[in-house]
Formats: sequence, C-alpha cells, structure tokens
Amino acid sequence: MSSETASQKKYIVAALDPTELLAQSRLIHLSNLNEGDLDFLKQFWARTATERRRQVIAQLAATSKTNFRVSFNEIFLFCLHDLDAQVRANAIAGLAEEEDYRHISPLIRLLKEDSSAEVREAAVVALGDFAMLSEMGKLSTASTNELYQALLAAVDDQSMGDTLQCRALEAIAPLNLPRVKDMIKAAYRSKSASRKLCALRAMGRNCDEAWLPILVKELDNENAEMRYEAAHAIAELGSDTALPYLVKLSENEDVRVQEAAIRGLGETGGEEARQALNKLAKSLQQRIRQAARAALKEFDFNQDSIPFGS
Repeated sequence: MSSETASQKKYIVAALDPTELLAQSRLIHLSNLNEGDLDFLKQFWARTATERRRQVIAQLAATSKTNFRVSFNEIFLFCLHDLDAQVRANAIAGLAEEEDYRHISPLIRLLKEDSSAEVREAAVVALGDFAMLSEMGKLSTASTNELYQALLAAVDDQSMGDTLQCRALEAIAPLNLPRVKDMIKAAYRSKSASRKLCALRAMGRNCDEAWLPILVKELDNENAEMRYEAAHAIAELGSDTALPYLVKLSENEDVRVQEAAIRGLGETGGEEARQALNKLAKSLQQRIRQAARAALKEFDFNQDSIPFGS
C-alpha cells in the first residue's frame, strides 16, 4: 500500500468515525477518490451510523458548493442508493449544478421510484437544472427527450400529489417543446392557489415575453405571494421589454417584490438598469442597499461576460 493510499484511507476512517471532529480541512481529502479508495469508503459507509452518514454527506454537499476545486460526485452517486432518505436528498443536492448528462437517468429513477417525497422533490428540482442546460444547448437531443418524457409524465401523474406535480411543471418549464406552454396555462387557470403560484414560477423559467401581460396583471393581486411570484418571474425574463416594469417594481412598497426586481435589474443589463441600481445602492434601508450592491456586481459580471464586438 502506498503512503498516499494509506493517507486517503486514514481520512475516510476519520470522516466516518462519530468520535472524530468533522472538519472541512479533512473532508476535502475525500475528493476525487480512486476506485480502490471509493470501495474502501463503501465498506465503511455500510457500517456507519445513520446520523454520521447524514452529517458527512451534508458537509460534502456544502463544501462542493463553495470549493470548486473538489469533486465528491462518485460519493454522491453512491449515496443515491443509501437507505436513509435524508442522505439521498443531500446526495442529490451535492450533484446540483453538475452538467454531466449521465446523472439524468439516476435522478429520473428516484423521481419515479423513491419512497420519500423529500427525495423525489429534490430529484425533480435537479432535473429542472438539466432542463435549463438543454435550452442553453448543452444537452443532446436524446438526453433532452429522456428528460422531457420523464417530467411530462410527472406533471400528468395525479398520484404524484399536488406539490410534486407543481415542481415538475416548474422543472419542465424551460423546455421549448410541445405541451409545456399549454400545461403552464392550465395551471394558471386552475382554481388551486398553489397551482396558480406554480404557474407564475413556470412562466419566469419559460423565459417567453408572451407571459408578460399576465405577470404585470398579477402585480396588482391582493395576495402578497402572487405579487411576489409575478415580480420574480418578470425578473427572470431578463428582457428589455420587462425592464420598465423592473424599474417601477424596484420602488414597490413590498420589500420582497422590491428585492426580486433589484435582482432582475442586475441580470437584465443596460444603462437604465445601472442607473436604477446606483440609486438604490444609496437607499436608507440596509436590505435594499445590500440587494442593489449585489445586483450591481451581477450586472458588472454579465457585462464582462459579453463577447467583444457582439
């Protein structure tokens, strides 16, 4: 056994030992495990108490979001089969924002078959991230079709329950494919308050300016949650057509609506958006100042990302 392999095994044992401190400085050594070390972890994992497994996977998921030099994907994929639902849900969270199409099939399996509503909801949210990737041209036709068919079935499946069907609609919303817009319209026309809220979220994710008249109308809804979701959806459209509404909403009396509009201004770009954000960055309200300054950073990042000459 090489000294490097022995060292890796030492960190694996320490991570799974409930008497040991679960420090991030140690956990990073579980990144990019080779096949032998992964097999070693799997053997110990099966004998590790549930609470410790929960702690480890949650920490790994949190670390992967802040340290882009590490990769625990093989551990996350293995933990999709864990006996504990909380571990499985955190493993899905660990795979969030990954762009590997090979993760789609395991996530679909969990959506269809897992006994835990928490896990199925986490799976459908993760599949929604892949739907976004598809619309950005980062998925093959075959992977997009697999994703579309699975999410379509989930939206149609009454046995899924209202919450999961709504999450599935939000997940499928970015796909510019048959039935998607019709399903969003049907949810909006529903008498169910939760489905109407879901429809507004789906409109934002669908990124079609055709939804703007509906969203603007809902800004006057007496329900605060509907007003917020409408504002958030307008912000997600990120279009020049939506810009005047975002500027107006940035002065709304509802703080949540105001913050949603501010985020939208940061993503939209343009001199009018910058001027509005600079004004809001001087607000007497700390929350608004902070939101505006964060949006200005997003604005500058987006501007820097625009290719020269475009």
